[in-house]
Amino acid sequence: MNSASRAPRVIAVVGPTAAGKSDLGVFLAQRLGGEVVNADSMQLYRGMDIGTAKLTPEERGGIPHHLLDVWDVTEAASVAEYQRMARAEIDRLLAEGRTPVLVGGSGLYVRGAVDALEFPGTDPAVRARLEAELEQHGPGALHARLAAADREAARAILPGNGRRIVRALEVIEITGRPFTANLPGPDSVYDTVQIGVDVERPELDERITRRVDRMWEAGLVDEVHELAARGLREGRTASRALGYQQVLAALAGECTEDEAKAETVRATKRFARRQDSWFRRDPRVHWLSGAAAHRGELPHRALALVERAVTA
Repeated sequence: MNSASRAPRVIAVVGPTAAGKSDLGVFLAQRLGGEVVNADSMQLYRGMDIGTAKLTPEERGGIPHHLLDVWDVTEAASVAEYQRMARAEIDRLLAEGRTPVLVGGSGLYVRGAVDALEFPGTDPAVRARLEAELEQHGPGALHARLAAADREAARAILPGNGRRIVRALEVIEITGRPFTANLPGPDSVYDTVQIGVDVERPELDERITRRVDRMWEAGLVDEVHELAARGLREGRTASRALGYQQVLAALAGECTEDEAKAETVRATKRFARRQDSWFRRDPRVHWLSGAAAHRGELPHRALALVERAVTA
């Protein structure tokens, strides 16, 4: 059976930060006649380039990239809005005979794009009350409450991510169910091949440290300073992004730049572990080694995996 006779096919390249997803996505799009659809929540923000490791136009290898630079830094992220935009891009590419290559480490965004997820609405009164509690007591107290109500959600959400904690508590209150109960089991909208890029923790930690060093050298502090003038501090989502949050603290005199850099490394390593745990729970992900010893082989192994799935 050839690929034309099968259901529409989407490729998703997933895994933790610094694993090598972006370059693999470009390679697969080049070889498969595809285009990249971003699934990194922070790369949706305009001007957040260095700290999100957004590929430069040259690094994109002539491949169109979609859903980059969509939101202003003052806008709050919305998975439901992302789902709408991502599905529109995927459907358009499929209609044009192109292969959508979804690339990113934001697990809920990937699932929102390719799975049959419906996101509960919001209740302004509940949201306002929870945000007032967040302002008064801080994210730690709300995270403890979330852990008591939904242990799985608390494991998936960083204790300092007040916005996501508030959203989880809001959904629990609105629906009367655990936040994670609103995420049903795998139920794909598209015929999707998911490729996970696997890098052992010691090597991934080294890559993260080197990446943060490069971000500082490339001018992350100047980027944050410029974005602060455009309202970054007021952005409930963007201001919490890794690197940006820490540099904002340094610019406010709450810590030194060296301390901000060290905390960015620590926080990014913690985040990478949570990303890895999220994707490991999905049995549909095919894991391929992105370790240094296999880095040259990764693109061709991924291509072979996709072609094998198409002809299966």
